Amino acid sequence: MKIAITSQNHKTITGHAGKCRKFWVYQISNKKIVDKTLLELSLEQSFHESQADSLHPLDGIDALICGGAGQGLMRRLNGMGILGLVTPESDPDLAVEAFLDGTLKVGLVESHDEHGEPGCCH
Repeated sequence: MKIAITSQNHKTITGHAGKCRKFWVYQISNKKIVDKTLLELSLEQSFHESQADSLHPLDGIDALICGGAGQGLMRRLNGMGILGLVTPESDPDLAVEAFLDGTLKVGLVESHDEHGEPGCCH
């Protein structure tokens, strides 16, 4: 299993998942973290800039945990077979551990982006 976490600052879980370009990617085996690597995308590879029907560097992950995401991104993740979760948790490692043991607190998906546009992907 692979879990990606938005972390633009490399330290905490960050919001605006559609525009995020830095992700911690965790490899999980037997409900334990076995590897953690930083994936840095180009601007063009961010969900906001890339095409939904093209290959994406996060293809193949099982879950994406973020601090904020719009309905459009959540639909896109669902179409990719990725479970998208918005959480108030700020620590990436704690979020993954909580996800694995079923105790991750999740919040609401944003209904508008910062421009007030409903369903935007970030």
